[in-house]
Order: sequence, then structure tokens, then C-alpha cells
Amino acid sequence: MGLRTSPLHLFFSLSSLFYLFVLNMHAQMMMMNEIEEEEDMRQSPLVVCCLLLSQSSTIHIYTSTPSKIQERKDMSTFTVAVLGAGGGIGQPLSLLLRLNPLVSDLRLYDVVKHTPGIAKDLEHICESGKVSGFWDAVSTKSKPQLLEALRGCDLVLIPAGVPRKPGMSRDDLFGINAGIIAGLCRGIASTCPNAMVAIICNPVNSTVPIAAEVFKSQGCYNPKKLCGVTQLDLTRSKSFWAEHVGQKPENVQVPVIGGHSGVTIVPLLSQAIPRSKGGDKKRLGEISKRIQSAGSEVVKLKAGAGSATLSMAYSAAEFATLCLKGLGGSNQDGYAYVASNVHPSLSYFASRITLGPTGIEKVHGIGEISPEERDLLNAAVGPLKKSIEKGVEFVRSKM
Repeated sequence: MGLRTSPLHLFFSLSSLFYLFVLNMHAQMMMMNEIEEEEDMRQSPLVVCCLLLSQSSTIHIYTSTPSKIQERKDMSTFTVAVLGAGGGIGQPLSLLLRLNPLVSDLRLYDVVKHTPGIAKDLEHICESGKVSGFWDAVSTKSKPQLLEALRGCDLVLIPAGVPRKPGMSRDDLFGINAGIIAGLCRGIASTCPNAMVAIICNPVNSTVPIAAEVFKSQGCYNPKKLCGVTQLDLTRSKSFWAEHVGQKPENVQVPVIGGHSGVTIVPLLSQAIPRSKGGDKKRLGEISKRIQSAGSEVVKLKAGAGSATLSMAYSAAEFATLCLKGLGGSNQDGYAYVASNVHPSLSYFASRITLGPTGIEKVHGIGEISPEERDLLNAAVGPLKKSIEKGVEFVRSKM
């Protein structure tokens, strides 16, 4: 005996099937364009009617929703902290993160009183998500507001520290910034030990080993969750190489390995995309030298008013997006200074990495390089090794 179907029930069944078709088409468009989608379509009056009057169709609608839509929704629920949010890098970086749809809870922290005002300023921007500001006086040893800012964080970015002035190298900042990084990392260890930590504070070649030693002393070191941000070297390389080959920067890729200071920065122009049409070794050498010393260009022209803040904030925001997409389940390739065995003489090294749900999923090798690049790499090893040892010894001497 067949089931009797009323006209009303038939209407809603057909409506459900039509809605399913529209929903699936819409989902495919979202995935193709990588657009974050709201839930309102699935909560329309039509779906409510289907829930009430067409049970089988309703189940089919919800089970047919592509998992990638839910994945992308989950990706927009990250809590991110910026430690040093009141500085020249911290403020523009906070602005860029406020505009990032992957950040739903932005925490700004610094040791300056106006940090909550920066957060309130950003809160007025027409973007969804929460923004909070926290500050502790420098003289406050326990730093309760730091711990509050870090609670529940998924990603912590650290631009805190003093900037370079004319005539200073990144290594000259060690005496001040080493202590700052160590203190902040102790707060991370006690409050959000599973967070991804991205260190911007210079000298990165030493501050990353400092952070690692602090985490080791607190029993929470995870090399997959700690990296030094070298993205600015990639940004500059792309800009300079694009000018050289006559292409737009977005169409250019230039690997940069080694470290994040002077001669430890090793651009791999032989692997650049697109390749250089000319084989002028002198010109390639000039570009490599400019990439290595680009930070000093900015410091000199700012005449004591700071270092490369805006380009660093831009680069850090780009790297933060890679981290968040990776944590959300979409593996991303980038470059960073991490614990590594890529070079047999160095325990930390900048190279291509794959970021994923557990942090740094893979550290890649350097591939084939030219004889000139091999010379640059050999010249970088000594200074890099010295910087690493300096950072490790700083923490161990305090224990």
C-alpha cells in the first residue's frame, strides 16, 4: 500500500529538494572563492518549515552540507594576542589583525597605560569580533594583566621590545630584549602553553632560542608551536625581485633561508620565480646584498625615529594568517626561523615550513642552490651559531 501524500506535504518536500540544490550550488561557490559564509541561509524560514514538515529532506540537507563550510566557520574562531601592542609594530599589526576574519578575539597587551585605549579605538571599526586591551606597569613583577590577556589564546605574536636606532645592529638589542622575551614566555608557559608562538622581537636569531629554553624550563616546550617571524625578508625579496624582473610582486616568489639579521639572511635567487632572464652575477649579488641590509635602509632614513615598523607589521599579519589557516586545518607553506636539523651545524634555521593543525607540520630542506648562495650560507653559519648559543646561555645563566 502506497503512502498518501497531501498537496501541502508535497509542496514542502519539493521546496526542500529545491533548497538542497541551491545550498549545494552556493557551497561550491564558497569553496571555490574561499569565502567565509554565515549561517543565516541555513536558518531561513524555508528550512524551518522543512524541519517541521519534511523530516527526510531536512536530514538530507544537514548531512549534505560540505565539511569544508564547517571547517571554514571553525577557522574564524581564533583568539590571538599581540604582546607589545602599543609599539611601532604592535599598533599597525593590531589594526591588520582586527581586519582579519579569522580572528574573533583579539587581545592587546603592553606595559604602557594607553593600551586599553588602542583596543577601544580598534573596537570602533566596523568588524565583528572582540577586542580587549591589557597593561601592567613595568614595575609590577607578577604581571596579572599579561596572564589575563593570554588566557585561552591560540596564537601569540610578540613584537615587544626596543627598536633599532641608526648604527645599531639587531644583535645590539639583545641586552634589553632578551629579558623582555623571557618574561613574556614565562607568562605563556603558565597560561596558554599550547598556543602557537610567533616571535618578532629582535634579535630573532637569539630570541627564539631564549623562548625555547624558557619553555623547556617550564616543561611545556613544543618545537612545532614556536617560530621566529622572518616574513619581512620574504616581503622585501619579492618587492626587489619583482622590480628586477618587471613583474608584479604578487606574481613573484623568492625563498630566503638562514636567519634574520645581516649576513645570516640568505636569499635563494636561483630558486626565484620567475627566473632572471639575464645571467649578470654582479647584479644578482647586489640584490642579495640589498635584501640582507634592507632594514638598515629604513633605520637610516627614519633618522632615529624607529625601524621598519609598517612593513614588519604587514609581514607579521601575513604570517599570522598562514598560522591561523594552518591551525584551522588548511595546510599552508611559508618560511620561518624554527628548531631544525636542515643544517647539520645549527639547531635553529629559517627555511620553508608547512603549517597545519598541530603547528609546524614539516620543515623542508633548502634544495639545490648556486655556488654563490653556498658561499652566503657558509658565511651565515658562524654568526648564526653564535647568536643561538648566546640565547641559550642567557636563560641557563638565570636558572
